[in-house]
Amino acid sequence: MLHPTKNEDGDIEDIEFVDAFLHFATIGWKLFFAFIPPPHMLGGWACFIVSLGFIGFVTFVVGEFANLFGCVLNIKPAVTAITFVSLGTSLPDTFASMAAASGSKYADAAVGNVTGSNSVNVFLGLGLPWVIAVLWEGGATPADKGYDPAKFGKANQLQWTNGNYYVPAASLGFSVAVFVICAVLCVCTLVLRRYTVGGELGGSDTGRAISAVFLVSLWFLYIIVSILQAYGVAGLDKLTMGITAVGNPNCNCYTLPAAQAKC
Repeated sequence: MLHPTKNEDGDIEDIEFVDAFLHFATIGWKLFFAFIPPPHMLGGWACFIVSLGFIGFVTFVVGEFANLFGCVLNIKPAVTAITFVSLGTSLPDTFASMAAASGSKYADAAVGNVTGSNSVNVFLGLGLPWVIAVLWEGGATPADKGYDPAKFGKANQLQWTNGNYYVPAASLGFSVAVFVICAVLCVCTLVLRRYTVGGELGGSDTGRAISAVFLVSLWFLYIIVSILQAYGVAGLDKLTMGITAVGNPNCNCYTLPAAQAKC
């Protein structure tokens, strides 16, 4: 709520301009999330499940707006994903980590939130859809997949996927390799700070500034190199890091490379 409050000394603290601006700027989201059940209902499970659904919906909206924005500006989907979509879905984690770091004595909660969030994205956010897709792909008939045996002939093996689930890799291998390098440098920075300063956070103003600039530079490095790879600058698009884009052998599938299109 937006109203004057009392501090620990009993003095009345008036509303600051930033608080008022943020309140009215986000009033739509507050009204939207007001439909979430209170935590005391059903032992908190109702709040937890509905909150996940609302967060998923907001993530979907952010992703769609980012895709439309990239389409209008003629930006490749890979670039849109690592910039606008990533920022839109990761900024809440950033503010949560900042609040955890400033409100606790140790940085365990802040660092743990970052690693835990990425673990959910990689293992659950990617793994669960993959499991569903593979189960459906393995149990679906060619007719369910939209293949036309009458058009290509039952003997034409190009129309079957044999239960395999095909997804074009594109720049996945290169992006993962660059990300791993940046992540290792980040972890090395945290370890170095632990031995020199005594903790991941804190230290002198100069040390904190250098650490912040270095970590932000790693993010910019990842973005710039990934964009150059996406647009094929200096032949970076040829670096697949061992992950090749194998096309779906079905003639009707858009993942089939043009060189293999025999339909």
